[in-house]
Amino acid sequence: MSQIKNILLVLFLLLGITTYAQNLSRAEQEKLELDLEQALKQAELWTDRGEYFSAIEKLNEAISIAQQFNNQQSEGIIYTKIGRLYFFIDEPEKAISYLTKAITVQREIDDKINLGLTYNIRGVIQSNLEDYDSALKFFNSAIDNFIAAESEKYQADVNLNEARVYLKLNQIDNAQAKLDRAIFIAKKHDLHRTLSSSYIFNAKAFIAKKDYNLALDQAKLGLDMANEHKLVENRNDAFLTLSKIYQNKNQFKSANMYLNKHMNLSDSILSIQREEALSGGNLKYLNAYKKAENQQLKDQETEAEGDGNLARITTILSISLITILSLLTLSLYKNNNIRLRTNNMLQIKNDELIVAKEKAELASKTKANFLSTVTHELRTPLYAVTGLTNLLLDEEPKEKQIPHLKSLKFSGDYLLTFINDILQINKIEANKVELDPEDFNLKTKIENVIAALNNSAHDNKTQIHFNYEENLPENFIGDQLKISQILINLLGNAIKFTQDGDIWVDVKKTSSDGDIYQLHFEIRDNGIGISKEKQEQMFESFSQGSIQINRKYGGTGLGLSIVKGLIKILKGKIWMKSQLGQGTSFFFELPLKYVEVKKKIEQPKESKHLENIKALDLENMKILVVEDNKINQMITKKILNKMGLTCEIVDNGEDAVEKVRENEYNVVLMDIHMPGISGLEATKRIRQFNQELTIFALTAVTLEDKMQEFDDAGFNDIISKPFKQETFEKKLYSALSGEEATA
Repeated sequence: MSQIKNILLVLFLLLGITTYAQNLSRAEQEKLELDLEQALKQAELWTDRGEYFSAIEKLNEAISIAQQFNNQQSEGIIYTKIGRLYFFIDEPEKAISYLTKAITVQREIDDKINLGLTYNIRGVIQSNLEDYDSALKFFNSAIDNFIAAESEKYQADVNLNEARVYLKLNQIDNAQAKLDRAIFIAKKHDLHRTLSSSYIFNAKAFIAKKDYNLALDQAKLGLDMANEHKLVENRNDAFLTLSKIYQNKNQFKSANMYLNKHMNLSDSILSIQREEALSGGNLKYLNAYKKAENQQLKDQETEAEGDGNLARITTILSISLITILSLLTLSLYKNNNIRLRTNNMLQIKNDELIVAKEKAELASKTKANFLSTVTHELRTPLYAVTGLTNLLLDEEPKEKQIPHLKSLKFSGDYLLTFINDILQINKIEANKVELDPEDFNLKTKIENVIAALNNSAHDNKTQIHFNYEENLPENFIGDQLKISQILINLLGNAIKFTQDGDIWVDVKKTSSDGDIYQLHFEIRDNGIGISKEKQEQMFESFSQGSIQINRKYGGTGLGLSIVKGLIKILKGKIWMKSQLGQGTSFFFELPLKYVEVKKKIEQPKESKHLENIKALDLENMKILVVEDNKINQMITKKILNKMGLTCEIVDNGEDAVEKVRENEYNVVLMDIHMPGISGLEATKRIRQFNQELTIFALTAVTLEDKMQEFDDAGFNDIISKPFKQETFEKKLYSALSGEEATA
């Protein structure tokens, strides 16, 4: 009996020891789980900041923690995360190694969902390596696992990736079948990023099918969703896709606008990627990114003109660009001298004020005429530079020529933007800026501006904070485009001059009278600041803090001058305070009228004037193009040819008059500035013997104060370069069909 008691006592002691060990193990396990959670959060934070190498190091620590308490599911997930990060920094071998480890663990524990996610990433890597057969096999394995796990929502992203591969293989129908499936699932499960991307890639598929209207619808759906959910990469892809669509539709102004948006946003994205790639000593990632970006610009088809023509035209464009730069420098120098002389005249003694006033008015007119002439002379070749560079990029140039063409295109677009800024300042000073009020959501507008500039802020390691006063209405009526310009300029300046800092955007009400609200805006930063002696000059044109600041940070000094002018037009006021080394605050107030939110009105579908033109009997249609610029002659001819029309070309006004005298034409497209007699004079001479012929002024001149001259000369209408394709088609159809154009 005593022996039995001893045995029972030993058993109780062993049971107590075991229970104690289990309790101790549970406590340790809870600590390990907490450590794992913290490590994963830190890795995620570094990943979001683009600090991929730090994130990888922290994830390796997380693997060790997971292995200590045998958490195989977490171990597999972490291997996948590391593989994905190595793919981001263009180290595919390491990425595949870690993904293989993840697959081994996930198969062992039958973790189907995470196994499917790993297969999906592996498929993306194989696609990037141009091993498309393997990529499709991995995507198929991913789908099988998601089906087995009865998890539908994960399939959408895989379907999208499959579609990308089929597009690269030029299997358009297969691609669209996968995209239809991706769109269906993404809508069902509110997968905004995947849905936006699917619309954009569907637009690319329709481009390949040359169905540009459907492509436009899909691209706009993708962009709308990207804007709504602040999907920066999707917005960038949508901008480039829309640019391609409009190029194919010969709507060059819209094409250039979206290409500019794409390039500006790409600069911000690429800067972040460049910094991380260089910090890891890996330049291949940049090269891969550039190659992919360049390849995207080669999707459209035009007639091939040969390598010899390409090299020759590239040289011509380069020389044109240098000439344009010289003209622009001269124009700015003369414009500044005129402005300074005008300002000096206003300071003359009282007995000379009348004479000074007359001279100031003459100087102002001289400046306006000078700017009108110079901008015409600049915009005409710049239009050729940007338009023809687009055509060259579409004609599959050699890979080594693409960077030169892109640099040329970028420079042309930058100069065109600069010229437009100068014209805007001139319009503001001449009180010729018109308001375009419309209903809009102010809070959303500011959020969109911040989202568009966030990448630039992150590049400077700067955080933007937005505070919109509680209970302040959001829907107002006003000129939202001009308000956007003001915000972009002020916020862009704050970002430019703030490194490793913070920017605050605050909006509040100062007073209200019925539905009229006086709103107070503040954009504050803790950047380099501005010295007191420089603050008084900050709102002057071409003014910056110093030559050193201009050289270090760039810019023209036009932004704040435009801001001040726009705020004045909007009946507001602006002021600033700053302290060197401590930051700058810009304040402005605007009166805005509150309005109830209105339901969106569905936009009418695109007109069918191009189809109408093609439906006409074009065989006997004769068009005369009067243009002295050889490059513009070629561009106009290509546009007309794509519309199914043929044309004759002369390069001066005298020949145009003789051509019209000897032949019958349906339409004459007349340039204005030409050697010999001008387009105005040529048209006057034609009207002496032919009153019925349709003559359009196809010109790059600024139209303000010129309308009476065109009417007196006898033009039927004006088509301003760069023109809207739809307007061009509409007016041509009206002339060729004999029907009156309708608004």
